[in-house]
Amino acid sequence: MTPRKLFRTVAIAEAVTWTLLLIGLFLKYVTGTTELGVSIGGGLHGFVFICYVMSTCFTWINQKWSAGAGMLALVSAVIPYATIPVEKSFDRKGLLDGAWRLGAGGEKPRGFLETLQAWVLRHPLLAVVVALAGAVAVFSFLLFLGPPDTWFQ
Repeated sequence: MTPRKLFRTVAIAEAVTWTLLLIGLFLKYVTGTTELGVSIGGGLHGFVFICYVMSTCFTWINQKWSAGAGMLALVSAVIPYATIPVEKSFDRKGLLDGAWRLGAGGEKPRGFLETLQAWVLRHPLLAVVVALAGAVAVFSFLLFLGPPDTWFQ
């Protein structure tokens, strides 16, 4: 999987889960029929949001994006459907071109983040297990905290 394919896949998944969440919110607050859509759509969206942030940071490091480009990609996740035009724009500008530069036989990593990325690229199965465990841990912690409106009560 190339940086382009990873970023595009997760950007689309982020938009799809926005749809599920918005449908759930409509069912809960407009029709008043059920809260199940928010529970399911919100949970899926939260998990994919975390995955999007992780994969965006991973792509940012590999592609050596500017701080502005990286922050734009991250902020796009909090605006419904914004990940799609950001991905399209980045693709047109060539910001997603190329392979994983720190993979086996690639560039020598510089600094902690590039060393971590090189390890991930050289141990992909173990890295996926660790990343999923990390995403599940963060997601579980957020579920434990509950909805943001209950944090300060």
